[in-house]
Amino acid sequence: MTDSIDFRKSKMEIGEIYFWTATINGWQLLLKDNSFKNVIVDSLRHLSNLSKIDVFSFVIMPNHVHIIWRLNEMNGKESPHTSFLKFTAHDFKKRLATQDENTLTSYVVDAVNKDYEFWKRDSLAILLFTRDVTYQKMDYIHHNPCADKWQLADEPSDYFYSSAKFYEKGLVIFRF
Repeated sequence: MTDSIDFRKSKMEIGEIYFWTATINGWQLLLKDNSFKNVIVDSLRHLSNLSKIDVFSFVIMPNHVHIIWRLNEMNGKESPHTSFLKFTAHDFKKRLATQDENTLTSYVVDAVNKDYEFWKRDSLAILLFTRDVTYQKMDYIHHNPCADKWQLADEPSDYFYSSAKFYEKGLVIFRF
């Protein structure tokens, strides 16, 4: 039997552009609260300011994020996407420990190296190898809040936690 690590979808190479999706463990709606969305923004901004990543497109949904980005260099001994997941998880834990202990318990795991797991393992990473595929993924990202399932906005540019406003109206809401 082949080891499950061979089927990982999250492997990313430095210098390549990827469509990347990270999902909250158990599909819980942790990111419904804007303060948790802001943790995502802060982490992306920090890594961008360090020139570890370039963010081309993003959307933060109630239980997942989609990002088109390039990883430029390692962040110490770990990849930038690992740093992103680690930083946001630590911040989520800290916030929930002071705000909502009941919700925090829903992320408890029985693991040697951690007590809580906020992100599903093995985020989806798709190498964007053509301009057409990149535009298709960007369109998907920007229309995600308008999908029937979510109904978070009528138009892509109406949703605050997305890069759609920049592409549709030239407005920069988040500077990464």
